[in-house]
Amino acid sequence: MRVGLQVPNFTWTNGNGTANPRTLGLALADKARLAEGAGFDSFWVMDHFFQITNVGPINLDMLEAYTTLGYIAGVTNRIRLGSMVTGVTYRYPGLLVKEVTTLDVLSGGRAYFGVGAAWNEVEHRGLGVPFPPLKERFEMLEEALQIAHQMWQDGGDFEAAKPFNGKHYQLEHTLNVPQSAQRPHPPILIGGTGETKTLKFVAQYGDACNLFARLGQEALVHKLDVLREHCDAFGRPYTDIEKTTLDNIHVTKDGGNGTVTAQQAIDQFAALAALGFDQGIVSLRNIAEPEAFGVWREVIIPAVMQIPVAGR
Repeated sequence: MRVGLQVPNFTWTNGNGTANPRTLGLALADKARLAEGAGFDSFWVMDHFFQITNVGPINLDMLEAYTTLGYIAGVTNRIRLGSMVTGVTYRYPGLLVKEVTTLDVLSGGRAYFGVGAAWNEVEHRGLGVPFPPLKERFEMLEEALQIAHQMWQDGGDFEAAKPFNGKHYQLEHTLNVPQSAQRPHPPILIGGTGETKTLKFVAQYGDACNLFARLGQEALVHKLDVLREHCDAFGRPYTDIEKTTLDNIHVTKDGGNGTVTAQQAIDQFAALAALGFDQGIVSLRNIAEPEAFGVWREVIIPAVMQIPVAGR
């Protein structure tokens, strides 16, 4: 099993103040290098304009996702990079695919394409981005996924690059040069737990899904069963799909008070692997502490990497 790191919070102060813009980049680079050195397989940021309420106050620091991932690509060598996840409404899909392709090329083939239907109406209204009804957003998501596949298939001939004519998007030439370093394309991770649309899109268009570990074992098993059914319907091997989870965690020596010990963390990953999850992505609640990565490097990740994933 593999372990990924999500960084949803850039305000590494002990209060509600904001970070120093002159030093935030250096601090973020340091954390990315520590994560890579500790053996984390992937590094994720949210794609939001404002901080979301379950992480902190709305006025806390929030960096634009793809600028941030490009920066992280430049200060690391191995760790994979993705947005958990991009709202389809935030960018025209042709430009979004171009951004992910650029990240993949400049990182040497380390990009994920994380995408979902978007949900945060406040930040849409706040920065003047249209926020269509949910049905439309899912239509837009499906078209964006179709555009992504088409752009990553078309060659470098402008005249030969096919058009795309959808209900929401029209592209005259889906030219994409240079093509992605990963072929046929960067892994497409579709975020969300919806059984009718989201998990169906994973089976039809995606390479990975992400579920919240906090749903609990019974709900996770059910979601995976639904995904398997969708895969069967499309004639897609269930094993084609990378299964990931997302959770918050704080490891301390003795555990308790909302924290866990290193062994308890390992046991949590083992339980997920037994369900068939390939990667557990975590947000470290103590990421600002200098020693936060030590136990992951020395104890947790070496142990987790030895855990077999059921069905693999």
